[in-house]
Amino acid sequence: MDKSGYKTKLIKRLWSFEFYSEGPKGKIKKVVTFTPYNADGRTCFNLCFGDWDETRQMLDDLIITDNKDSLKVLVTVAQIVLSFNNLYRETFIYLKGSTPARTRMYQMEITKFWSEISALFIVYGYANNKWQLFLKNVQYDAFMILRKKDLHL
Repeated sequence: MDKSGYKTKLIKRLWSFEFYSEGPKGKIKKVVTFTPYNADGRTCFNLCFGDWDETRQMLDDLIITDNKDSLKVLVTVAQIVLSFNNLYRETFIYLKGSTPARTRMYQMEITKFWSEISALFIVYGYANNKWQLFLKNVQYDAFMILRKKDLHL
């Protein structure tokens, strides 16, 4: 991905980042959090992404912002994943959209940027109740990524 993203900031809550989307709907605060969990004795992190709801003081991963900057937002989230993964290299990062449509969108973006992603990560997809190496023409319900061991970015 050669595109530039937004400036990000690590926020008070551990493993959380924020940035602001800018477009026709104004300046909108976005948040990416990484929540640890144990999967068969291995630490994994669930990536959650959405708009910050000031009223409820929580992340809203169901809202549709449509601020006409989706590529820049995607690049920013990818940069956050790389920054986070530089700290926690040997952990899996779990990704699943908050809706089936968002999961499909993630899959389309993984496919679109496959050469860049596969150079850095081993990517797994969850389909038919099992994890498998990612293939472009299989529809997945979720994804896991793991940094390739020989890479030190």
